[in-house]
Amino acid sequence: MIRVGTSGWQYRDWRGVLYPDGLPMRRWLEHYADAFATVESNNAFYRLPSRETFAAWRERTPADFLVAVKASRFLTHIKRLREPEEPVQRLLDRADGLGKQLGPILLQLPPTLRADAALLDDCLRCFPASVRVAVEPRHDSWWTDDIRAVLEARHAALAWADRDSRPITPLWRTTDWAYLRLHEGRAHPAPHYGRHALDSWVHRLLDAWPDTADIHVYFNNDPGGAAVRDAITFAHLADGAGAHVTRVPESARAAAGGSG
Repeated sequence: MIRVGTSGWQYRDWRGVLYPDGLPMRRWLEHYADAFATVESNNAFYRLPSRETFAAWRERTPADFLVAVKASRFLTHIKRLREPEEPVQRLLDRADGLGKQLGPILLQLPPTLRADAALLDDCLRCFPASVRVAVEPRHDSWWTDDIRAVLEARHAALAWADRDSRPITPLWRTTDWAYLRLHEGRAHPAPHYGRHALDSWVHRLLDAWPDTADIHVYFNNDPGGAAVRDAITFAHLADGAGAHVTRVPESARAAAGGSG
C-alpha cells in the first residue's frame, strides 16, 4: 500500500486549493483527513505538541488516518542525537496520544552533522520495536556500509528524499517498509513536480517494494498548494501503475469545493 500525503496541513495559501474559502482554520484537519489518509506533522519539529493535542488530532480524524511525526529539533539539531534517552522518551510519551494512528517517526538530521554510526545506533535503540523510525541524513558522509548496517539492524528506514526532481539519497532498502519525502520539483510554477518526475518515483518505489509493503510518501513542497496537486497526480499515476493507493481528492479544485 502506498500512503500519500503532505508535510503539514496548515498553510494559508491552500485556501481555494484544498480548503473552501469559507472553512475556518480550526476545521482544516478534519477536511484534510477526509481528503487524505495520512499527514506528516512537520511542525512538531519546531514545537512538539502536547499529548493532549496529539489525542485531539486522533479524536478529530478517521480511524484509518495516520500521522507521521517529525522529531523535535531538540533531539536532532540541538542535542545532535547525543544523550537521546530523555528527548526520545518525551517524544514518545506525547505522540502516544495518537494511539494506533501514530505513523513513523522521522529523524531529519542537520546538514552539518557528519556520519557517526555509534551515535545513530545509540539513538535508534531508544525507540521500541513497535515504533517505526525513518532517518533522513543530509550530509554525504552518511552513505556508508556502516550506516546502512545500523539502519538494517535497528529496522529503521532510510528516508528517500528528492530535491530538484532527482534523488538526493541512496535508494537503500533497509527495512520492510519505505518512506519518501519530496521537497522541491523543477516544474513550472515552482516548486511543482512534473508528471515525468512523479512517474519515475512511482516506478522506483514499485521496482523496490512489493505492493504488500507499507510505503509512506509525503510532499513537502507546500508553497501555492503544489504539495496538494502533486500528491494527487502522484497517487493517480501510482494507481494507474497497479499500486494500491490511499485516498486523495479527485482534484484540488474539487477538494476546495470547486467544479473540477
